[in-house]
Amino acid sequence: MRIAQLAPLAEAVPPKLYGGTERVVSWLTEELVDIGHEVTLFASGDSITNAVLEPCSPQALRLDPIHRDPMLAYGVALAQIADQASQFDVVHSHIDWVHIPLLRRLGVPFVTTLHGRLDLPDLSGSFENCFVDAPFVSISNAQRAPLPQAHWVATVYHGLPKNLLKPNFAPEGYLAFLGRIAPEKGPDTAIRLARAAGIPLKIAAKVDKVDQAYFENKVRPLIDGKDVEFVGEIDEPQKAAFLGNAAALLFPICWPEPFGLVVIEAMACGTPAIAFRCGSVPELIEDGVTGFVVECTAIH
Repeated sequence: MRIAQLAPLAEAVPPKLYGGTERVVSWLTEELVDIGHEVTLFASGDSITNAVLEPCSPQALRLDPIHRDPMLAYGVALAQIADQASQFDVVHSHIDWVHIPLLRRLGVPFVTTLHGRLDLPDLSGSFENCFVDAPFVSISNAQRAPLPQAHWVATVYHGLPKNLLKPNFAPEGYLAFLGRIAPEKGPDTAIRLARAAGIPLKIAAKVDKVDQAYFENKVRPLIDGKDVEFVGEIDEPQKAAFLGNAAALLFPICWPEPFGLVVIEAMACGTPAIAFRCGSVPELIEDGVTGFVVECTAIH
């Protein structure tokens, strides 16, 4: 098949540092190429792929010092898709819904995998009025709950390349928090849990500008560099050691996470995940076997 993959532009594919969606798009794209499909990847110009790369911005927008208007870059991506639409058997989009009106008018077969949260107040009316017949793929069954009226065609859970991560059966004994510093991710809760358990905590996470004040006011004062260590943002090679050497991953989310990629990454390293029962967590963790699913009220 001739397949177009339309990726987010915030990060490269694969991302240089943090970036779950772009990492998944990379794995999917490379596997499709490996099994013989003709794949074109619409992504940032610093992406690395065995597919045909159609650069839609010079580099990943988050790391671009010029601070480009993201909608300008996505406009370029949609224009490129429109010019080449007749060359594809299907377009697989990972950029939410901005592409839907264009692709419907072009008549090219397309499907959209939604990677983000769907419990947003404006979405319900939009789906009923504009996107009711557009085919969507969810990344967990829980993700669908706010929008049961959407045209869901499948749930496809994220996976990992077979040999990407390997289990470590001699961990160092610290607890790990990996991801993004944000209130809904619960890094301050992770710190309280680790201190209550008397176990050191290492935090490897990025801090977006929108969350800088939260980090400075709520998280940084709790970091002492001894019992709680802030490692910062780490890349893919560092992730295996960081997760593999941990006794457990703390995932104290307080939002309907559609799929916690770090949960299955920890499992692949042989590290159990301890997570609050929110969003997709009960679909990912077999309680008492691959980790522990904890009621959110246990800490509040």
